[in-house]
Amino acid sequence: MARTEAGYRVYSTSDIHRLRFIRRARDLGFSVREIAELLALWADHGRASADVKRIAVAHIAELEEKMRQIREMVSTLRHLADHCHGDHRPDCPILDSLAEGGPDEASRHAAAEHSARM
Repeated sequence: MARTEAGYRVYSTSDIHRLRFIRRARDLGFSVREIAELLALWADHGRASADVKRIAVAHIAELEEKMRQIREMVSTLRHLADHCHGDHRPDCPILDSLAEGGPDEASRHAAAEHSARM
């Protein structure tokens, strides 16, 4: 890679486009492996858009699963916080739940309460 006298890297227009592509793909949460695949497809002008769509659709499914997991965590934490007195007493369902490890009773209870409300 070429450098200026001050030691800064000199990027070509092509390099800049590639770096912007990578940055945007990272911003959308694609993995390094997926970005490599997308870069290869971007460079291949004979590519099938179906290959690009397959990667995007698989990534959407991963993001939706992560969102489901986050909603479940929020529900569990909300339930635990609602049942913690938050006063001078030492008993705390939040700490009790953390000490249990794994899927806890509070999570199942919160899910059951949510289902009952629907």
